[in-house]
Amino acid sequence: MIVQQGLLTIRKLEREDDILLAKWLSDTTILAYYEGRDNPFNLEKVNKVFYKENDVETRCIIEYDGISIGYIQFYPLEKDSRIAFDYCDDTEIIYGLDQFIGESSYWGQGIGTKLIVAMRYYLIEEKQADIIVMDPQVWNERAIHCYEKCGFQKVKYLPKRELHEGKLRDCWLVEYRNR
Repeated sequence: MIVQQGLLTIRKLEREDDILLAKWLSDTTILAYYEGRDNPFNLEKVNKVFYKENDVETRCIIEYDGISIGYIQFYPLEKDSRIAFDYCDDTEIIYGLDQFIGESSYWGQGIGTKLIVAMRYYLIEEKQADIIVMDPQVWNERAIHCYEKCGFQKVKYLPKRELHEGKLRDCWLVEYRNR
């Protein structure tokens, strides 16, 4: 278990979670925000993408009140991304974070905020992160608002950063600095 905070649990991804990921990543409601509706996942694709050997990502399942409701991953920011995001100080420990709540019935209940605050705390306390970054698409105002409520700030506009539904979409680099 990575994090246990109230009803929220973040645990490492297990082999049998592939069915959950395939369910969530074939749901057009979820795909509209994560990966794109033109990029659904079946079980084979989930296993190829999420169960690679030797990855730097730590992949996890989000549980709320004992129910698996989403996915989160964190990873040390690699050199190419550090350069692209203008992080020049090699002594800073920087983590990237990606997540989605795959059960849309859990949207709008403040769980995303609890999730980001819990992960922020974990990365700072357990991984000694100096900076945590995410790059939500500009149009995803709900996610950006959640991140800002959790202390993240928009720091860099990233034009044509992410391919989503056949178009290169602009993103915001948002960061949290451990001061």
